[in-house]
This record gives sequence, C-alpha cells and structure tokens, in this order.
Amino acid sequence: MKIIVCIKQVPDSEAKVKAEGGQISWGDAPLVINPFDEYAVEGALLTKEAAGGTVIALSIGPVSAKEALKHALAMGADDAILVSDPALENLDTQGAARILAAAIQMIGGADMAVYGRQTLDNGAGLTPAQTARVLGWPMLGLAGQIKVDAGSVSVERAIEEGRQTVSAKLPAVVSVVQSIGEPRYPSFMGIRKAAKAEIPVWSLADLGVSASAALVTRSELMSPPSRESAVEIITGDSPEAIAEKMAEKILAEKLL
Repeated sequence: MKIIVCIKQVPDSEAKVKAEGGQISWGDAPLVINPFDEYAVEGALLTKEAAGGTVIALSIGPVSAKEALKHALAMGADDAILVSDPALENLDTQGAARILAAAIQMIGGADMAVYGRQTLDNGAGLTPAQTARVLGWPMLGLAGQIKVDAGSVSVERAIEEGRQTVSAKLPAVVSVVQSIGEPRYPSFMGIRKAAKAEIPVWSLADLGVSASAALVTRSELMSPPSRESAVEIITGDSPEAIAEKMAEKILAEKLL
C-alpha cells in the first residue's frame, strides 16, 4: 500500500492569539506539526504495520514546513514532500484541497490519503472532504480505527451515539480522531534519519496547476468587547447590620 499522510505546520498550541489590524496574529510563537496531524501520522503508520507498504508525508507551506515533515519522518514515515510556492500564501481550504489532490496524483499509485480531523490554526476540518471530492475518492471521516482488506478500507467511527463501522473501496480519503491511538514518540534512529533527509520541494509549475483565488476570506477579526465591573464590599458592626444593608441594596437595585 502507498499511504499519503497530509500534514500542516501551525503555531504552537501555547501561543497567545491576538487580533491586530482585524487579522489573527500569533506573534513570534514557534511553529510545529499540527497536533491533530500527529494522530494522522500514527493512523497511517498503524495501517502500514498491519497491511504493509509505505507512508509518504505531504505538506503545503513555506520552506520552514520541512521541520513538520521531519517530525513525521522521525515518527516513522518513509518519505516526505513539500509543496511550496509564493502564490500559495493565502489558501483557503478548497484551494489547499486542489493543491494536495494534484500532489497526490503526481505521486501516483496512492491507495489512501490520511488527514487529522482539523488544523489548529483555522480548524475548519473541510480539507479532507474537499480533497476527496477533487480526487473522486470516497471519504471516511471521524475514524478511530482503520482496517484494510482485499482492496477495501473499513473504519470505526467515533460519533456521539457510540461507534459506527463504515467501509469503502480503495483508494479513499480517511480523516482520523484521537481515538486512533496516542502518537508514538520519534525514535532516536528516526530523528537521525529525519535530520539527514533531503525533502523535495514542488512548485505549482511542477504540479501543472495554478493557485485559485480564495472563496472564503477572513475580512476582519474583532477583539471581545471590554467589560467594566465594580465590586462593593458591604461592612457592618454585626452580621445583622450587614444583612440589613445588603437587603436595602437589593431592593434599591430592584433585583427582587
């Protein structure tokens, strides 16, 4: 099997988010692999261990996103590919899906594309389904377990009512949730392999596609309105006097 696991580099989850000029600012927060995508890598590796094959990590982003791909390599992915181009700076989920689908087709022979359920920075959770639509593949979401058998994939989905098993013919797109299993720690050998890895960078010209204008844009982000509050401490010579003053305050404010 050839499994493509799609990941993204995002600001660290401990970053302080601010609204500056109507847009989101993460400040100088360090960039890391999207935490939900670590579960996608774990799901891909578990599937590889059960059914054999290779796992290829794929990402869109600046050159710095190689560090997120190296994290996937250190976890156990066999190869990694970065799609990077100045025209991709303002992608929305549909644009990202088109680029990822083009990269998956260029890799060729993929049996499965695995995603985390959402990204930490935007959190829309739409890219897996949109990629499936572009590729014309079935989409299986909320997967807490993945099983491959005789050209089909079945997943156990974690839903509010309990567990649900659904299946589809391969190739397919699968998005996983945390119940897939705790992401493994990168091994020492994996870290050494990742440090030496030469990650190819594909441009839009390499893929033979162009960046489409975003259909969804964030026009403005407003900070929560400030609230002013005052605290008055009621004192008295005795509990009875304090209670009497409190009762007068309540009646004066017409709270009763």
